[in-house]
Amino acid sequence: MYGERLRKARKNMGMTLAQVAQLMNTTHATISRYEHEKRKLDPETIVTFCKLYNISSDYLLGLPQGMPYPEN
Repeated sequence: MYGERLRKARKNMGMTLAQVAQLMNTTHATISRYEHEKRKLDPETIVTFCKLYNISSDYLLGLPQGMPYPEN
């Protein structure tokens, strides 16, 4: 699920795998593995992708919009 969303967000930004990889200081193969869900996302990488693509982590992770969150 997150792989498809990453790919769509990247394409919406008009970026290639190589461009994203350069910005994230990694390889295009690593970005491809995220997009094909062959590599799991860690919290730091989620934040990086969300900032880069201007998307929410809820969207990236497939959580429903308007999901109620408990108050602290």
